[in-house]
Amino acid sequence: MGEKMERITEIFVILENRPATLGELCSHLAENRINIEAIGVFQDTAKLYVKNVNKAMKVLDKLDYTTELREVLKVDLENSLGALAEVATKLGNKGINIEYCYGALSKKGNTTAVIMDVSDVDRALKVLK
Repeated sequence: MGEKMERITEIFVILENRPATLGELCSHLAENRINIEAIGVFQDTAKLYVKNVNKAMKVLDKLDYTTELREVLKVDLENSLGALAEVATKLGNKGINIEYCYGALSKKGNTTAVIMDVSDVDRALKVLK
């Protein structure tokens, strides 16, 4: 298995379910020179992975966004057939549930990253070593 994995901190943001809320959120971060490395948007929530979590949280708090920090797993997968299936199956076979999963915005070389909220990050890291 050629994937690299690490524990990261994701920012969970509550969004109003109306037009323009995602654009506003992204614009606030861009205006403060915070680059979004990965994003998942699900109806009334956004999950963000940024390099400077503290700076992003200060900006979001100042703008009265409801936020929460979550420990999640970042897995860099080979961009090949079945790579995600292999990781998801290994976790599932060990009883680790994937609550949600989304992909990163940038792609380096022949890999792509996925962010996973799993029921047990420590066990998941051991399973995927």
